[in-house]
Amino acid sequence: MRIVIPGGSGQLGQVMVRGLTERGHDVAVIGRHTDDPALRWDGHSDGPWFAAIDGADAVVNLAGRSVSCRYHWRNLNEMMQSRIDSATAVGRAIAAARTPPPVWLQASTASIYAHTHGPAHDEQHGILGGTEPDVPAYWGYSVSIARAWEMCLHQADTPQTRKVAMRLGFTMSPDPGGVFDWLMWMVRRGLGGPFYGGDQFVSWLHGDDLVRAVLFLLETPEIEGPVNLTAPTPLANRDFMQTLRKHAGAPLGLPVLPGMAEIGAWLIDTDVELLRKSRRVVPGRLTTAGFQFSHPTWGSAARDLVRSWATFPV
Repeated sequence: MRIVIPGGSGQLGQVMVRGLTERGHDVAVIGRHTDDPALRWDGHSDGPWFAAIDGADAVVNLAGRSVSCRYHWRNLNEMMQSRIDSATAVGRAIAAARTPPPVWLQASTASIYAHTHGPAHDEQHGILGGTEPDVPAYWGYSVSIARAWEMCLHQADTPQTRKVAMRLGFTMSPDPGGVFDWLMWMVRRGLGGPFYGGDQFVSWLHGDDLVRAVLFLLETPEIEGPVNLTAPTPLANRDFMQTLRKHAGAPLGLPVLPGMAEIGAWLIDTDVELLRKSRRVVPGRLTTAGFQFSHPTWGSAARDLVRSWATFPV
């Protein structure tokens, strides 16, 4: 397949491009830093990049400002605007195509669901967030960003193109700078204990299963609308970190307490919401459609990721 990936130069995009290319697919990355002027894009404007989408087999849009930043209002506004602008522009490109791609996968986030320690959210019964009591007000704004992202997909006038919103959990891969890389950095320095008590749930997905799930969605025409891209076994942060320490050979890990977390998040230029929000999300539609995960449990995934991380080229 010829697959076009706007925003494919980021960390998640690198996982996707590598996995799809290894499987023999022709991948074109549209973005700011590509060497090909025909694929260069500022994230919101029309341009020569429209031609890459015309006749493609699929578009997988990952464009948008990284969520790995401090969630002050300027950054939150940039996240909102970049997602609206990029998704709207991709919709215009598909609408303008003489031969529109048959499928458009649009990045979204599992953070669209409510913070919960209760039953897991699937696509049918999950409760969207933004009105939970006793959580910081700005968490609701991050949910609004996710809702706006998906609304742009829904409203795009692309009747010949099937549309899927990928509600992504934390994608775990050995790539430098990714979530797993930062977790290993903490574990190796003795900071691999539970975060904020460890009761909050972590919804995760092995990078290889992300690529396999994307291909499954591209090849399963009956699936459209929101789809949770997470492993079927979310688990509490304390169990998540204990399992990672086991496979990393670090039996002890200091807990990350309030105050410590804020300092650590500031040092790596991210926000504690990524650590504190309880994301208990399961892949109802993928499972029902028959998708088989290579790494359905965190133990299997952590063992494989630690081994890959140790030998990953930097």
